[in-house]
Amino acid sequence: MEAKGLIESLVKHNITLSDKQLEQFKDYRELLQEYNKVMNLTAIIETDEIYIKHFYDSIIPATFIDLAGSLLDVGAGAGFPSIPLKILLPELDVTILEPNNKRVKFLNVLCKKLDINVNIVEERAEDFIKQSNVRYDFVTARAVANLPILLELCVPFAKVNGYFIGLKGSKYEEELKESQNALKELSCLVKEIYTIDLDDALRSIILIEKTKKTKLKYPRNYGQIKKKPL
Repeated sequence: MEAKGLIESLVKHNITLSDKQLEQFKDYRELLQEYNKVMNLTAIIETDEIYIKHFYDSIIPATFIDLAGSLLDVGAGAGFPSIPLKILLPELDVTILEPNNKRVKFLNVLCKKLDINVNIVEERAEDFIKQSNVRYDFVTARAVANLPILLELCVPFAKVNGYFIGLKGSKYEEELKESQNALKELSCLVKEIYTIDLDDALRSIILIEKTKKTKLKYPRNYGQIKKKPL
């Protein structure tokens, strides 16, 4: 069975996938490999690695955190981590922000194939926030940017007492040190840090709570954020 690695990894967390979920992950894998032949979606193309380094990695936050309510995925690319989380947690209200038109087209085809309801928005975070007053219980991002930049892009979308979930690697402590001013300026507190071994690498899940409304000037445009992070 091609999902053996994913199944065995989730059993350790007392999670069992249904036949429907296994079929959805198989369809996801096939579509990802198919589309990756004509567009740059991922450097990870082997079936076994997709199941662990994409699907399982995306699900890891749900093994530590009770993800109930709404979730915004900023810069989801090929749908990570939000689509695997939606497959695992069908009741999760998922919105994806992705500015790349080709990736948005892939995501729309993917969600139709998987028969899942996901709101996909083709916008940059700093533009979308000017158009929407919706705030989310959880905001997340994976492999998008360093933590100080992610915080400014993502935290404004979280509800007060909502959370930003950062998916980081072994250098998370260094990124947290660089983020102290951003955490203060954006009224955030680090609530928990979870770490887990992922295929001979370290995955760290940083759970950050938003304690007050974000100042209206954030997020700045991306050029400013990148040039001078908080």
